[in-house]
Parts: sequence; C-alpha cells; structure tokens
Amino acid sequence: MGWEAIISDFGLIILTLLIPVAASFYVKYQYSVKSKIMNMKGITGGKIARMILDKNGLNDVKVQSIEGSLSDHYDPTKKVVNLSTAIYANASIASIAVAAHECGHAIQDKENDTFMKLRSSLVPITNICSYAGYVAIIIGSIATITNLLWLGIILMLVVLAFQLVTLPVEFGASNRALKELDETYCIGEDEIKACKSMLIAAALTYVASVITLLLEILRLFLIARNSDDN
Repeated sequence: MGWEAIISDFGLIILTLLIPVAASFYVKYQYSVKSKIMNMKGITGGKIARMILDKNGLNDVKVQSIEGSLSDHYDPTKKVVNLSTAIYANASIASIAVAAHECGHAIQDKENDTFMKLRSSLVPITNICSYAGYVAIIIGSIATITNLLWLGIILMLVVLAFQLVTLPVEFGASNRALKELDETYCIGEDEIKACKSMLIAAALTYVASVITLLLEILRLFLIARNSDDN
C-alpha cells in the first residue's frame, strides 16, 4: 500500500470517528439547552404523551417512566411508550419533544407504517449480519484473506440497508410529533420551533450513522480492491 492509499485510509478513519462524535455532541447540546426551557403551560412529557395517544385512539398504549438518560423508546410488542424519568416528569421543551416523538412511533405502529414494519422484520437478520460481518472483516484483515473481507463488506451492506430504512421511520415520527404538538394547542408557535430544532438534532444522529457506515464500507472496499490488485 502506497503513501497515497495510506493517507486516504487514514482520512476515512478520522471521518468515521469524528462524524458520530459531532452528531452526538450536537444532540446532547440541544437536549441540554432545551431541557432548561420550560413550556408555558407546564405540561410534562408524560402528560403530553397521554394526550397525544388518547387523541389518536391509542388508549390501550401505556406511558411509563424508566431509568436512564435518553433511554426513551416505544415498545411495539408491549404497546408501551417508555420515557426516561427526566422526560416523563419534567415540563421542558426537550421533554415534550421527545415524548411526542415516541408517540409518533406508536401512531406509525397503529397505521402499519411500511418502513416501520420493514425495519422490524430486518432486526433479526441485521443483528446476525452485523456480528458476522465484523468477525469476517477482522479475521480477513488480520489473516489477509481477501474473500473473507469481501464477505464482511457484503454483510455490512445489509446493516446499511437497515439504517437506511430507519431514516424514514425516525423522520416520520418526528414529523408526526410536530403535527400532534401543533394540533393539541398546548404549546405556542415559538415552542413548536424549539421542539423542531431538538428533533432535527436527534434525527441527525441517524444520518450520521448512515454516513459513517458508508465511509467504513468504502474504506474496506478500497482495502479489498487493493488486495485483489496485489
């Protein structure tokens, strides 16, 4: 491998490290800022979640508080919107934005959203491909077995497909969240804008994951092609 290839490889490694770190920093910064701004009507994340769910006929979906920071998620198997303690109990902009987003997933589930169903069906095979892919890449790189490296790249393409499917699911839930917050008339226009910036920051972490994996696959592709040429 020549100096040009080494520099190119080093540059891709730096980018794959910096992009997710930058995205994570940005969402944590937005969360830190928005968690200190209380909404004018003092509505907690738990309460806004209940309001949105009931408005959409999802009275059977529970809302509960769980441990952890930013551990919020919707469980489609148990029909539960799980909100971290800070999100559930606080009346901040961050709380209502995150709570509304998770309710967006519950609404997607009710409406049998195509991308959400596809993502759920891909979870088992993605977990297998992710583990097997990294094993193949590590062994292939160490033992210089190019065929194993190519196999690892193919398996990682499955993981990339899963991440691409995740994007419309997450963006769709955020769009639904903003729509529901607007229609409940519980918060003002400026607060809607603040919620939007919070949700955009969170969505960027998923975009960053896609870009990072793309760059990693490109790096591995260049390595594998170089091995074939040699």
